[in-house]
Amino acid sequence: MSTQRRSQLNGLRPKKTTRAQTAVRWSRRARSPQFGSQNVRAPFAPPEDWHEPRNDGKGYRIVVQDPGEGYSHVVTPEQIRARLAQVPQEFLKGLEVVQFSTMTRKKQSFPCYGMQWGSTLYLYPLETSLEEWFSVPPQPQVVTESRMYGGRWDEPVNGSWRLTWTKAAITDFYLNNILIHELGHLIDDRNTGYTDRERYAEWFAIHYGYRATGGADSRRPNPKVRRRHHVK
Repeated sequence: MSTQRRSQLNGLRPKKTTRAQTAVRWSRRARSPQFGSQNVRAPFAPPEDWHEPRNDGKGYRIVVQDPGEGYSHVVTPEQIRARLAQVPQEFLKGLEVVQFSTMTRKKQSFPCYGMQWGSTLYLYPLETSLEEWFSVPPQPQVVTESRMYGGRWDEPVNGSWRLTWTKAAITDFYLNNILIHELGHLIDDRNTGYTDRERYAEWFAIHYGYRATGGADSRRPNPKVRRRHHVK
């Protein structure tokens, strides 16, 4: 489960900040393996809708909720369907719902980019500003992963860090990292420990998400074009 905890910015706000920017995303991530089983409902249920697995093999449906004030869904149902059509279709046998979840006050205390629970993949909205604020230095893994997809980091206020996305970058990040990572959790019926489940899902996202869509070469902002000159 992808999460980045939020806290108040302790009064440090950039000028002309929006309401969505007054909360800060912590850099620590935690994807809990307790939501990975399709057969056992976790004893601690997150503030999320539970979709009882049908196990009828009729494919998946998409549920779209209102993103919440100050938030937007960064991908569309059409983009989700098109992206999932590109993965080996046996990976989708256990998938029954993809939910675009709403952001509420309760969820702001435990927000996610995405989550897998039972037979459902949940995708969470992002601030409409496409800016995420961190009140502690982000972990190297978080910085590296976001930069792989075009996220830009700076420190506009002393003691706070900002991650800024373009629309194209955050769409790429959700479709080829978050969505595929959570799909990896869904199909992982072998690993039970947190570390092993995370290692598998991260490998899955790199192999079937990042590399499958061109890797670093397809994401260079200004790819160099080599011109060939023929000698007459």
